[in-house]
Amino acid sequence: MIGVLLVTHGPLGDDLIEAVSHVLGSRPQEIEALDVSSRAEPVDTEASITAHMRELDKGEGVLVLTDVYGATPSNCMCRALEPGHAAGVSGLNLPMLLKTLNYRDLPLEQLAEKAAAGGQEGISIISQDMCNATTGH
Repeated sequence: MIGVLLVTHGPLGDDLIEAVSHVLGSRPQEIEALDVSSRAEPVDTEASITAHMRELDKGEGVLVLTDVYGATPSNCMCRALEPGHAAGVSGLNLPMLLKTLNYRDLPLEQLAEKAAAGGQEGISIISQDMCNATTGH
């Protein structure tokens, strides 16, 4: 099973794990969050990412999901990635995380593609017609 590491600003990663655990009925295995403080030193964050990845990698790799590309969590993740052992995707949201957890048996690079697609597909502009269709009004 591919490990999943969420590297996010503040407690967002822990909150998303709590939300996905609620949706799925239990906490998924081999998932961790690294909440990056605004006061964290990048070198320390990178070391923490590397340590978490080693802990989560059971031989099939680790998918690292970050919230915003170009920000500290993402930049530190980029420096910690090990080709063939870890892949990264930014733009973390709940649909992305659910898709990731449902396809963890895929090879690492394919899982990264599924994660990105899940995040994009989870974004919708909500129209009144859509609301009426789901609420029956």
